[in-house]
Amino acid sequence: MTIAIEVQHLSKAYGSIKAVDDISFHVEMGEIFGMVGPNGAGKTTTIECIEGLRWADGGEVRVLGLDPRRDGYKLRQSIGMQLQESALPLRLKVWEACDLFASFYEKTIPWEPLLEEFGLTEKRNTTFEKLSGGQKQRLFIALALLNDPEIVFFDELTTGLDPQARRTMWDMVKGVRDRGKTVFLTTHYMEEAERLCDRVAIIDQGRLVALDAPANLIRSLGLGVRFIFTLDGQLDPAPLYELEGVEHVKLNGERVVVLGESERLAGRVLSVVEKQNCLTRDFRIEQPNLEDVFLALTGRDIRD
Repeated sequence: MTIAIEVQHLSKAYGSIKAVDDISFHVEMGEIFGMVGPNGAGKTTTIECIEGLRWADGGEVRVLGLDPRRDGYKLRQSIGMQLQESALPLRLKVWEACDLFASFYEKTIPWEPLLEEFGLTEKRNTTFEKLSGGQKQRLFIALALLNDPEIVFFDELTTGLDPQARRTMWDMVKGVRDRGKTVFLTTHYMEEAERLCDRVAIIDQGRLVALDAPANLIRSLGLGVRFIFTLDGQLDPAPLYELEGVEHVKLNGERVVVLGESERLAGRVLSVVEKQNCLTRDFRIEQPNLEDVFLALTGRDIRD
């Protein structure tokens, strides 16, 4: 096992707020490593400290054996970055952006094949302001690969994209790893982390609460299943909590989510609802996922 990134006791505060609170982890060469958690959890601060864009208050970081603070210039020749909030001059053309970014590095690869790979060849003379959201993100991926980096950082890559564009981005991230790159990404979409990542670090309120492969996290907590349905009527959740095996009930308008230990609870859940003269629609059973892991570890939904 070769270590690409080593983080030990990283801390960063803004006034009285601890954005990152004594977290430690490592990233292996060749893996897709995800840092997941809600907005404001400390993900961006962490990744920016690793990239050398922000100074930590405490702890140690090594990226490819380099100290981001002391060896910033050398490090940036070996990594690619897509920032959480990225923008270019509105009238800058796609080919001009590629040409400009290529000038920043000592070593680059031709950018024309990258435009072809990411479906931007026909947009090479298009200005940045005329690109769609997905096209802009594809351009930022191409720019992050211009220096043929060993590690590529994606910070909330798919935020604001529609579901189809998001899945296109997922395929592209896998393609980056297939190039032999190490990928470090942050996201608040648990499905995204579950689909893409070899390992995930779950972070909440600046603290690392779990780290493992998604499947291992789900299996280790012994989570059951989710019963999801739409409700016609006013439901009192208290009787559901009285059912043996029910762990959590979440009401969101007409939508109800019940977390239970097994599929055998389905009949009893429906019985409780029917006794309150409520009708259910679209009832379905889902296997546990990373959102359930987050709920089990923190006691709250990631979107709360």
